[in-house]
Amino acid sequence: MSNKTKIVKPIKDAWVLKSVQDSLKKDFDTGMRNFTIFQVGKATLLRVSDVLKLKKSDVYDYDGQIKRNAYTIDKKTKKHNVLYLKPVVKDLEDYYVWLQEWQSKHPQQQVFTSQWLFPSFTRPEKHIDRKRYYRIMYKVGQKLNIPYLGTHTMRKTGAFKVYEQTNHNIGLVMKLLNHSSEEVTLAYLGLDQETREHILDTINFD
Repeated sequence: MSNKTKIVKPIKDAWVLKSVQDSLKKDFDTGMRNFTIFQVGKATLLRVSDVLKLKKSDVYDYDGQIKRNAYTIDKKTKKHNVLYLKPVVKDLEDYYVWLQEWQSKHPQQQVFTSQWLFPSFTRPEKHIDRKRYYRIMYKVGQKLNIPYLGTHTMRKTGAFKVYEQTNHNIGLVMKLLNHSSEEVTLAYLGLDQETREHILDTINFD
């Protein structure tokens, strides 16, 4: 099934989420990179294309400390984003050390010195591309028998978590996603029909 036609949904179950994270980290040589992409996408609610084009200088200062915020421009909407990085500080710290160790063991692969936060390990002068990350997510989905995984999974999962843990504050989620309306956000999360049915459940039709 192509990436264009595949229905990608947020991960709502904690056990499924843990299984996906474990597979991303442990089932690939580049596992820590793949896992950190997912974690950053989930916590920042960036589109995958914007996650993959992050530079190390966007998130790390000169001595490898994590910045409080990263400042980006949304590739699709051209809107400015201020990313709060505190939720993924530990992941980014671990990733920084892992990249250092990888390059020391594989000096021909200049992944730590690459400008890109998530470099291609075959061509470190470039960042990993969306097609490659889609294939990684597809393999995880095949292994775990989860048919709805894709490149948007991390963003949708993060948005759903914010929605659920803020007592369904759809306005906040809309702003975090840079959406133009609540209707767009509800449809993006697959909650438009669910929300209508929930409201209808409260109506007395007697």
